[in-house]
Amino acid sequence: MNHRHRPWWLLVLVCCVVLPVRNQAQSRPAADLIITNAKIWTVDKSLPTAQAVAVIGDRIVAVGSIAVVDAWCGPNTQVVDAGGKLLLPGFNDAHVHFVSGGMQLDNIQLNDATTAEEFVRRIGERAKVTAKGEWVLGGNWDETKWSPPNMPSKELIDALTPDTPVFVSRYDGHMGLANSVALRLAGITAKTPDPPGGTIVRDAHGTPTGTLKDAATDYIYKVIPPLSHDQRMKAAKRALAYAASVGVTSVQHMDASYADIAIYAELLQRGELTTRIYAAPLITHVEDQAKIGVRHAFGGPDLRIGALKAFADGSLGSGTAYFYEPFLNQGNNRGLLSDEMHPISLMLDRYMTADAAGLQICTHAIGDEGISTILDLYGDIVKAHGEADRRFRIEHAQHMAAKDFDRFARLHVIASVQPYHAIDDGRFAESHIGHDRASRTYAFRTFLDHGVRLAFGTDWEVAPLDPLLTVYAAVTRATLDGKNPNGWFPEQKLSVAESIEAYTTGSAYAEFQEKEKGSITPGKLADMVLLSDDIFSIVPEKIRDVRALKTFVGGRLVFDAATAGHQWAPPRVVESSAGNGLRGNQLKSFFVTDQARANGASEESVLFLWTAWLGPPAAPEESLNAQLSHLLRTPAATPNPGT
Repeated sequence: MNHRHRPWWLLVLVCCVVLPVRNQAQSRPAADLIITNAKIWTVDKSLPTAQAVAVIGDRIVAVGSIAVVDAWCGPNTQVVDAGGKLLLPGFNDAHVHFVSGGMQLDNIQLNDATTAEEFVRRIGERAKVTAKGEWVLGGNWDETKWSPPNMPSKELIDALTPDTPVFVSRYDGHMGLANSVALRLAGITAKTPDPPGGTIVRDAHGTPTGTLKDAATDYIYKVIPPLSHDQRMKAAKRALAYAASVGVTSVQHMDASYADIAIYAELLQRGELTTRIYAAPLITHVEDQAKIGVRHAFGGPDLRIGALKAFADGSLGSGTAYFYEPFLNQGNNRGLLSDEMHPISLMLDRYMTADAAGLQICTHAIGDEGISTILDLYGDIVKAHGEADRRFRIEHAQHMAAKDFDRFARLHVIASVQPYHAIDDGRFAESHIGHDRASRTYAFRTFLDHGVRLAFGTDWEVAPLDPLLTVYAAVTRATLDGKNPNGWFPEQKLSVAESIEAYTTGSAYAEFQEKEKGSITPGKLADMVLLSDDIFSIVPEKIRDVRALKTFVGGRLVFDAATAGHQWAPPRVVESSAGNGLRGNQLKSFFVTDQARANGASEESVLFLWTAWLGPPAAPEESLNAQLSHLLRTPAATPNPGT
């Protein structure tokens, strides 16, 4: 047919459909990064799977098929071929001790010392190379791996450490062993009283054995020289590098010191903070944040404060978790309430101060009565101050009373849990508390069935930081001693999908950041990890062997297993194909309006979306394209802290 005889309406259709699409393609900025040929599990229910993702600056702008995402490719776009590997949102560890973890990478390691003799040998060898005046620290020892599983005493190590102070912690962090030099420096004698919330373990004659529990460890910590700036910086850098190597892109640092936060701020200013950090100092310092008006999740995407860490009790292995009934074979010992809970009214006062200031409360509670007591106090806050989006957290929430699952849900408390502890403590928990109480231990499935939100973490340095070990633990519940290959209380197992959700969107929700990260979704931060194997298809037992191949934080490659290097460049304003600077909110806007157009939205609707993000255009009478062009050239307003 001659084109002069084509129907007039066909030409109109071409003008209405083809020309806007062509104009849209020409005006779309090119991606800085495209990851393609991937098996993407987005953790976004609106689009669970995809094959490619495009990034501009530190934000995701497109997720979908290879063909869809290829449209964002430009001459300077970095394209990463994932080779069909699994791409997930970056792991967000909801509970770490980050600087301590970095220190432990260089401290003495005792966790895999399977005999008392090996424990002693390693301490003696470390003492030989320790400079005069310095301490032997670290440890993470576990006497349950020894035969017999007796608690260590100072007599084991004194002969090999006559001039070197030693304080090595049990792996749960609630008990430590000091040698005689350390006890002398701390002034601990037979006459030293047990502090509230702590125990100095003594022999039959009342002499301290060197083993100290919970608040009693403070006697030692007060005489250990504080870290220098350089030592703390080294530990933080070690932790950052290690986190990147295992695919962890965000952490929530529980009981962070102000010196830790200062180091993070310094690294951020230098463009070297390669892990996003939410820091929660101890609640004993609640007035510091309250008096300056800091509220929950205050800060930017890389570093935020506004949470507080509190302690209700101790731990199972140390016999200090607080239970309604006594431990088995430990007389009348029901555990200990922490020193912060003496009296309980003191903790409530601090809670009330924190809540009135809009600060988030995260409380360590392990024993069933310890957990119940904290739920009582959380309920008192709600009664006094009314309903609000507080996102109360209980850290660990290990040994639940049956009556408290519903209460957990009613109070909207987040269970910040560490599945690796389940396959570790599962070796001995029943011998400590019996079968019935153990059946409600690490009850992840029961929590979900009651509508409780889970946030996954590790408690590093107490447990390994590697997220794949955590996923393995949640999915298999196979204890480390090999005695429960089908799972310890297998009814509490989670699926891989549930575990990944708890480790990404669950942890993001726990820090008020679910709109910013936690899924591979356009508009969110481009934090992603490429794995060596598909954990959804391999047998669960193999999950623990999976490794991170590449880790991206804000679209920047911070770990590449191929080179074992850690590459980082500070965030920057990115350039569109027209040379116009785009920033975070503008990138979100570009995606939203682009998607709206694709769904057939009117020009007025598209303009409304832009206005909602960035404010009204300069001249309402301008054409849509001119208005969008103006907005692209307008620097985004500085986002409110904590948004």
